[in-house]
Amino acid sequence: MSEKRFVTAINCMDGRVQDCVSRWLKNLYRADYVDVITAPGPVRILASGEPEFMLASIQSCLTTSVEKHRSPAVAVVAHHDCAGNPLPREQQFEQLLQAGQKLRLLFPDLDIRLLWVDENWQVQEIKTQA
Repeated sequence: MSEKRFVTAINCMDGRVQDCVSRWLKNLYRADYVDVITAPGPVRILASGEPEFMLASIQSCLTTSVEKHRSPAVAVVAHHDCAGNPLPREQQFEQLLQAGQKLRLLFPDLDIRLLWVDENWQVQEIKTQA
C-alpha cells in the first residue's frame, strides 16, 4: 500500500472557503488529503501574533502536520467577506505577506503558498517578490 500524501491549509473557519482551497491544493500537490487548520481570520493572527494562544495553536497544528503527516507545504488563506477579519482585500494581502514571512522564519523548509479566495470562490495565488 502506498503512503498517502498530505498538504496543509491555514484557513478561515468559513466553510465556503475550505472546499475550493482543498481542491486547489490537492490538484497542485497531487495530495490525497489536506490538513486544515482553522481560525477566525488566521492571517490577522499570524501577521499580528495576537492573540498569542491562537498563534500558538496554529503553530502547534502546523508542526504536527509537518512532522506526523510529512506535509511539504502550507497554504495561508484569506478571503472575500471574511467575518473574522473584515478588512479590505488590500489590507488582507498585506497581512498575507506578513504571515508568509513569519512562517518562512519558523518553517524554512516548507513550501508556503499565499492564497486569496475571491467573491466567486475562485482561488488566486498571491505571488511574493523574491
